[in-house]
Amino acid sequence: MLLLIKNADIYAPEPGGQCDLLIGGGVILGMEPNIRVPRKYCEVIDARNLKALPGFIDGHVHIMGGGGEGGFATRTPDLPLTDAIKGGVTTVVGCLGTDGQTRSMAGLLAKAKGLEEEGISTFVYSGSYGLPLRTLMPSLEEDLLFIDKVIGAGEVALSDHRSSQPTFEAFAQVVAMARRGGLLSGKAGIVNVHLGDGPRGLEFLRCILTETELSAAQMLPTHINRNPGLFEEGIAYAKAGGFVDFTTSTLPAYLEDGEIPCAEALRRMLEAGVDPGQITFTSDGQGSLPDWDRNGRLRGISVGRVTSLFPAVRQAVLEEGIPLQTALRVITQNPARILKLRRKGCLAPGMDADIVLVDPHDFEIRTVIAKGCLLMKAGRMQTKGMFE
Repeated sequence: MLLLIKNADIYAPEPGGQCDLLIGGGVILGMEPNIRVPRKYCEVIDARNLKALPGFIDGHVHIMGGGGEGGFATRTPDLPLTDAIKGGVTTVVGCLGTDGQTRSMAGLLAKAKGLEEEGISTFVYSGSYGLPLRTLMPSLEEDLLFIDKVIGAGEVALSDHRSSQPTFEAFAQVVAMARRGGLLSGKAGIVNVHLGDGPRGLEFLRCILTETELSAAQMLPTHINRNPGLFEEGIAYAKAGGFVDFTTSTLPAYLEDGEIPCAEALRRMLEAGVDPGQITFTSDGQGSLPDWDRNGRLRGISVGRVTSLFPAVRQAVLEEGIPLQTALRVITQNPARILKLRRKGCLAPGMDADIVLVDPHDFEIRTVIAKGCLLMKAGRMQTKGMFE
């Protein structure tokens, strides 16, 4: 059965005017005005007065849960399918965090495959906070070569009291392995780098650029908006050609301590002259959001949500005055390019049929289509996870 979306206002993410979208076999077959198909061969969705956006890519999600920094009871739950659907997230990249012992790469891969079976696209990073990496195969290169879903390494923690305190040489070796594995497999081979509040900030990443032959294209540092100092470092790093990622899940305590809201961070980076193609947003969904005191004692813990991703983009448009096509790039075109997800991130014939329809007045998500299948229609869930 074909699916025909009629009269949508296309943002691909560039504005494309009013078009119809014909979907079949999980891909966009056509995108032009007035597509005609006999009704008996397709389901029709009237998208008049709705904007059609590419499905959102969340490149940093603890799909099998994370946390544990306050003991076993603080391990966070895994990602429910309906959270992704509600958030318009049609592609996720799963990762491990602090806990690379009770959470395993085998479990991460199994969860990714389960979410794929339930309806969304999934990829994973190999490893966790600590070095040396714990991989599925004997090496990161082999994970990249022989495990289709592995697209890089991470999240490797730096400048954080929870990191393994690696040497620069150990970190550089991981980036080098990611580069080699990426070349041989045709994948991004990128290292997702967790940055904490430590004073070293982006030091190791800058050293990669000055002391090795490796490029900034092999690293994606995240949580860049977590404090003013790191944010300013991030501006300089991005203007020098590096990628930067902002985290949309937050707590009031984080904002009180100086974390910069993603929408504001995006505006300030653009005003500083950063190329908008260098910036991504991710949710840190299902990851723990710990609240530490000055002595490193845990005062409380919460959970990140993938449903925080699009509201940050909406805020950038409605409150910070950023054009929709620019704000959309940080959760569509940019992560697709940086992570080499070649059929994701834009609306065009031949691309995967991952589409989100939103109301242009309140920017609320109305319909979600992933791999050509309706997961939410007019605000009503059409499917759910196996145990939801």
